[in-house]
Amino acid sequence: MCGAHAQVMSAAELSVGLRLADGTRADVRDALWTDRSLVKTFGPRGTVHLLPARDLPMWTAALAAIPVAMGQFPDDVRLTPAQTEQVVAAIDVALADAELTIDELSAAVVEHTGPWAGDPVMPAFGELWPRWRQAVTPAAYQGVLCFGANRGRKVTYASPRRWLARRVPAEAALPDLVRRYLHAYGPATPEHFARWLGAPRLWAAELFESLGGELAPVELDGTVMWLAADDTAMPAEPPNGLRLLPYFDPYVVGGRPRELLFPGRAAERALAGGQAGTFPVLLVDGTVAGVWHHRRTGRRLDITVEPVGGLTSARRRELDERVARVGEILEGRPELTIGPVTVRAHA
Repeated sequence: MCGAHAQVMSAAELSVGLRLADGTRADVRDALWTDRSLVKTFGPRGTVHLLPARDLPMWTAALAAIPVAMGQFPDDVRLTPAQTEQVVAAIDVALADAELTIDELSAAVVEHTGPWAGDPVMPAFGELWPRWRQAVTPAAYQGVLCFGANRGRKVTYASPRRWLARRVPAEAALPDLVRRYLHAYGPATPEHFARWLGAPRLWAAELFESLGGELAPVELDGTVMWLAADDTAMPAEPPNGLRLLPYFDPYVVGGRPRELLFPGRAAERALAGGQAGTFPVLLVDGTVAGVWHHRRTGRRLDITVEPVGGLTSARRRELDERVARVGEILEGRPELTIGPVTVRAHA
């Protein structure tokens, strides 16, 4: 699946749990904070993801190799490349043997680099953040920063180098990432890959071209797409079954073409300005067939499912099973309502 989007942590727990026979959110948390087999960090598109720790060296090498576009900030706000290097080095030192809150990390970075790094000039979420925070994602891509366990309600940051020492060269990491992406989401075009990764289209096209015989062309509705040359076998049976996928589940974020995944009315209901993942979706036989939402009150999970069409009695029974599974994963007591979902799309 190439990682689970984790901006909404309960959604990440569901994305992982739904792909396990009997896992729960407790298992995901143990994997993150106890046995370190998962890591929470900045992944594709600069968004927060859960990634397998064993794959993190591949991920950081590949992500660090993506060409960096000019920042979105004006010159008097934006970090220069040299300043970014200084901040990343400061983060590396500060997190070498500690897990720090954002305020603690900010103080350490400013002490290591100078007061310019702490200037509150970076607009974010209605306030001004210190200048150095533009380098958080680059630091994650260079493998010197990830998330640590929360300290109460405060987020902490840690260094994955404390438990992961292996490194992977970019020339090996990028082909590996393309193959993994195509295995999960192919057939796909270089443009699809660029959108999923948050990379320049021309760079992605050149990367695909450089892989030559490692990729195999296929045609889908008149468009040439690609698969890994050693991974072209088709499933014996078409997709079957009903699923409840959470916010930003990788299946819908990575799945293209959108018109096949979100047919007809499903696109009107489950896409927000063409963006996938902003609604949890009801999936039937591999395509989106509605939206859903859950609200937690103590142990109770109020789950509302809004199909875009009717449900047969067999599908209704299957939905009950999937609702029960969501309850198991989130360790709650689910109550199902079939009706309109009134919650707006997630930003």
